[in-house]
Amino acid sequence: MLNSQIISALSQAFSVFFKGTNFLRLVLGLLVTIRIAAISVALSLFFGTLMGILMTKKNRALRLVLKAYLEFMRIMPQMVLLFMAYYGLTRTFGISLSGDAASILVFTLWGTAEMGDLVRGALLSIPLHQYDSARSLSLTEGQIFRYVILPQTVQRLVPLSMNLITRMIKTTSLVVFVGVIEVVKIGQQIIEGNRLKVPSCSIAVYALIFAMYFVVCYAFSLLARAIEKHQRA
Repeated sequence: MLNSQIISALSQAFSVFFKGTNFLRLVLGLLVTIRIAAISVALSLFFGTLMGILMTKKNRALRLVLKAYLEFMRIMPQMVLLFMAYYGLTRTFGISLSGDAASILVFTLWGTAEMGDLVRGALLSIPLHQYDSARSLSLTEGQIFRYVILPQTVQRLVPLSMNLITRMIKTTSLVVFVGVIEVVKIGQQIIEGNRLKVPSCSIAVYALIFAMYFVVCYAFSLLARAIEKHQRA
């Protein structure tokens, strides 16, 4: 009897996906999440690489500024940064940002800091004799970086950067707090619209959202494994 009741409750909960366009709305919400994450990741990889290179330079003042920026981004919660970008810029400077723009700005700033530190660590992990050996072959500094240092750095960065990308994808769920209509917000709307007729629908909705995030993040995990396998071949 108990098993049949559980099965009935679950079937009723998952039935909400077949009402109207609920399932399609969740898929479209996931695409919004992926779009925000993709733009933020692309910008973070670019600016983070530049930042990481600059962090290895001998200019003490530059290193201190970049270190302060890194620590600020690590200490401040992403939700606070979102509120500062979405509400603070408008009230302080009169700059009006949409929820999407504020989210991309914050995740890019955060991702740039994290990626910059990864690049810095990867560059500094290259043994000094690699540079000396390359110079003994009369390679220029540009050739040393391009043909000797960069390939080894990329190899070290692949698993670390993939981990950062999945963290950024999962953290995009916070954009719901600045009015972005993405997969979590749409899930909440579906739950609110069905909570009286189907009280257990929250189980199904959040289970599907979890599955969506899992599929997207696991795809990057498989990509990282494939790249590492190719590098070892």
